[in-house]
Amino acid sequence: MFNFKPELYLKIIFLFSLIALISAFFIEYVLGHQPCNLCLIERIPYVISIMIIIAIFFIKKNQKFLVLLLILTFIFSFAISFYHYGIEQDFFQESSVCGAKSLDESITKEDLLKQLIEKPISCRDVTFRIFGFSLTSINIMISLLFIITLLKILNKYEKNK
Repeated sequence: MFNFKPELYLKIIFLFSLIALISAFFIEYVLGHQPCNLCLIERIPYVISIMIIIAIFFIKKNQKFLVLLLILTFIFSFAISFYHYGIEQDFFQESSVCGAKSLDESITKEDLLKQLIEKPISCRDVTFRIFGFSLTSINIMISLLFIITLLKILNKYEKNK
């Protein structure tokens, strides 16, 4: 049986998070597929995970706590992605987050008119697929895989106490 090395798996999660963000920006800015608001929110856990993993490798303290934060980050990622997938499949209704162009309090009449003229990106519409899967469904699978892996890493830290 192979030797489970938490550092290797953390590096893989770091690398994948970086690739996921680069891919999202490539799909948006180069390929021209505009993301909905939930798609934008689904990027946040990847940014957070990159920062936490950097902290794990450079600070070398509180690694158990930081891994727990990573687990919570990907639980959030899973929850948002599951909700988004439910909207795509008509299990859930779109929330106001999906239609909001700007969440600022200070919106002018001109901004409001411009938003009404522009066609908003619906959270229900899947504009990009990989091997027939929406990016949201892929994010669900990746988040679950990362949660399981991080739970194993946390368990390894518990045993090494």
